[in-house]
Amino acid sequence: MTTDSAPERGARGLFSGRPSGIHSWDRSPSARSRSLRVSLRDPGVPVALARRPFSAAAKATVVAVTAAGLLAPGAIVDRYGDAAAAAAPTAAVPPPIADWQHERLASGVDLYQGSVSGRPGADHWTVTVRANGAHLAAERDAEALAERVRAAGFGARAEAVAWPRGSDRTGVIGVRVRVGEYDARTDADAQRKELAAAGFDAVSEWTGADGVPGTGIARVKVAIVDPKRYGGAMKGTYGTGVAGRETVSDMAADDEALLGVNAGFFVMEGKDGVPGAAAGIAAYDGELQSAATNGRIAAVLRGDGLRPEFKKLRTELRVRAGSASAVVDGINRVPGLVRNCGGVGGDSPTERPQHDVTCTDPDEIVKFTDELGANTPAGEGLEAVLDANGRVREVRARGGVVPDGGSVLAGIGAGATWLRTHAKPGSAVKAGQRILDERGRELKLGPQDDIVNGGPELVRDGKVAVNYAADGIERAGDRSFAYTWGIKRNPRMLLGVDRQGRMLLAGVDGRQPGHSDGFGLGEGAELMKSLGAVHAMALDGGGSVTMTVNGKVINSPSDGTERPVGDALLLTR
Repeated sequence: MTTDSAPERGARGLFSGRPSGIHSWDRSPSARSRSLRVSLRDPGVPVALARRPFSAAAKATVVAVTAAGLLAPGAIVDRYGDAAAAAAPTAAVPPPIADWQHERLASGVDLYQGSVSGRPGADHWTVTVRANGAHLAAERDAEALAERVRAAGFGARAEAVAWPRGSDRTGVIGVRVRVGEYDARTDADAQRKELAAAGFDAVSEWTGADGVPGTGIARVKVAIVDPKRYGGAMKGTYGTGVAGRETVSDMAADDEALLGVNAGFFVMEGKDGVPGAAAGIAAYDGELQSAATNGRIAAVLRGDGLRPEFKKLRTELRVRAGSASAVVDGINRVPGLVRNCGGVGGDSPTERPQHDVTCTDPDEIVKFTDELGANTPAGEGLEAVLDANGRVREVRARGGVVPDGGSVLAGIGAGATWLRTHAKPGSAVKAGQRILDERGRELKLGPQDDIVNGGPELVRDGKVAVNYAADGIERAGDRSFAYTWGIKRNPRMLLGVDRQGRMLLAGVDGRQPGHSDGFGLGEGAELMKSLGAVHAMALDGGGSVTMTVNGKVINSPSDGTERPVGDALLLTR
């Protein structure tokens, strides 16, 4: 068994020279007697993320990607033989990426590729011992777990993890227990197996993904689109149907898109709803296709979509039959299942956003549109089938075709009772909807407008502003989710706008030790701010992260192959 060595203090960060966000506790009595809050305020005690991205020291670590077939740093290519585009003066390049590999995709569209890395040799494999499946625990519980691990003959350390700067939380989120430092994963796995044999729940982890400044590597692709110079459009698309999943490259190829990226969160599995349908607000060509995860950030693309607006939205949906009315709980989802929560009408366990949680409601009415692209889900309850004029064609068991130009209202529990009473065949039923921003102002959609969901918000008014609570990243009673999903490094797709009105898209590969670890949400926010963003948000991340040029994937998806997704943003010609 290998004992651990204490991590180096004062490690220089991925974006600055500030200390790391991990504090490996001294086990002396005097050290144990200090409160964690006090220790975090001591000079030199770590914080989670840097305040200023890309300091002079960090810039020195920025290197161009050298994959075969890519251009030399600074080179500009006119892919389409457009001499005017090639000769046009390049707009101001954000300093952090000025030395990165540069490719002119079209007039007003520039692609930069590079990487940011910490100290050579700073990363290693280790083994995390979990408490009841959780990566983090309260201070007392973590220390008790560490003592049990030590009593079993293993060297263990307890590391406090702090909330990143710029987030809506401060102090320590929780404490993790770890054993050993190893150069090879095989050695960490051997230690993990010994811990498992001793009755501990342990996992091998790469410390480059921890989010500690001065560690890790992130390979990044940044597209800058100038709406004053580019003559195309940025559009949201679900592909062939709201239901079902397609790859970004297929959707991009079908539309002959210059650039494509994955867009919003979506339902992955049937147990959580309609696979491929948005898990949050979604609208395409002016038509709402999914209700909001109320209060969560979204990108509104008006007209040509090149000037995205970032708004925290909620939806109000109702159905009326004569003088009677009822709440419509959602659009194009399985009645009773609310992926990412944030719904209405008494959902359990909460109506607040809770990322990657499926809330439930036994009494619902859900609307299905004719763009669903599949039969409505079968199950208990009933459906009222409406024609294009809102007249009830039939009332049937759940599960069937949505008529062209029409819609279907599916009800369960009290929702089914309301439809059975008021949606008689031949009667008129009207479904209404409103989209409201955080100030209660109605957002009206034009025929070319799109909305894609995502979260959390990263930058507001030029300042880092990551709201873990409002976006449902922080879960009540669960310290580990915000840590593993948000603070730790993962693949990310980020969208923003700068003061010149240019659109910024940043794709970050991750979960590939030694190649690219990704970004924590705070690091992603710092990157977007350093690029000049005045507003920015995260789109879907993880294995969904994909960027294409001319229908070809140019990044390295973490699943090892391109993941089919729910929708995409396509830069069309």
